Amino acid sequence: MPDTAAPLIHLGPSHDATLARGIERGGGVLVPLEQAEAVVWGNGPDTFPERLPDAVRWVQLPSAGIERWFAAGIVDERRVWTSAAGAYARNVAEHAVLLLLAGVRALPGQARATSWRKAEFDPAVGTLYGATVAIIGCGGIGRAMIPLLTAFGADVLAVTRSGTPVPGVAETVTADRTAELWSRADHFVVAAPATAETARLVDAGALAAMKSTAWVVNIARGSLIDTDALVAALRAGTIGGAALDVTDPEPLPEGHPLWTLPNALITPHLANPGTGLTGFLADHVAENVARFAAGQPLLALVEPERGY
Repeated sequence: MPDTAAPLIHLGPSHDATLARGIERGGGVLVPLEQAEAVVWGNGPDTFPERLPDAVRWVQLPSAGIERWFAAGIVDERRVWTSAAGAYARNVAEHAVLLLLAGVRALPGQARATSWRKAEFDPAVGTLYGATVAIIGCGGIGRAMIPLLTAFGADVLAVTRSGTPVPGVAETVTADRTAELWSRADHFVVAAPATAETARLVDAGALAAMKSTAWVVNIARGSLIDTDALVAALRAGTIGGAALDVTDPEPLPEGHPLWTLPNALITPHLANPGTGLTGFLADHVAENVARFAAGQPLLALVEPERGY
């Protein structure tokens, strides 16, 4: 018989050894669903049970972005839900800085070149040293980016919902003041959750207000940027460029102009690669299981009324 003092956790939809070890490291005991007081789910909403036992008080979801879970009507207010927000922060932050640095250093055009085109002065080639980078939605990923950006000598502006000061940045502003930054910052990293309020946050007006050398990096969701407005700005040279790991539409269709624009860089939603992915989630699960057992606040609580 399992130790009833330990939290009884169901791992679904199938047994994953890495996640199972994470549950056990947190002090949990693996049990069938009908015996569980908590569920750790390792797959998408399509395979989630139609009904959970009433005894289930907490559900751990496997992804940081959980729009599909809301769209499927799965997340309810009867129990506590947590996402994987923050679990993959270091991985995604590394990719985001890679994209930004590649853009600022004009690598997209250089990588496509077929002849030696060195010039004494190329205004498209910049530096992060002394630059101001605004992180729009400075949560776990944004906070993981801060030491990476400051190591390059950049100053960081953080946008958060609450405006609570973020350690290590030059300034923190509330989300309702985002428009103030379009003309202030040199570059932008979009890392906010996808909600009705953030849809097309980066629109034609925002792009027009940016500096002509500004690069926009999106590692959140494609819906946060107005794609048509972005293409128009890139073609007109209104901004320096865009580096996108997520797009709208996604997958980005063959023949779409973003594939061939010289000031655009696309990676196919791989900021969080599969290599080691489950290990990051297992660490997150272990911490949350330990907190659940101790009656402490869980990491990455989902707020149903906000949609994330």
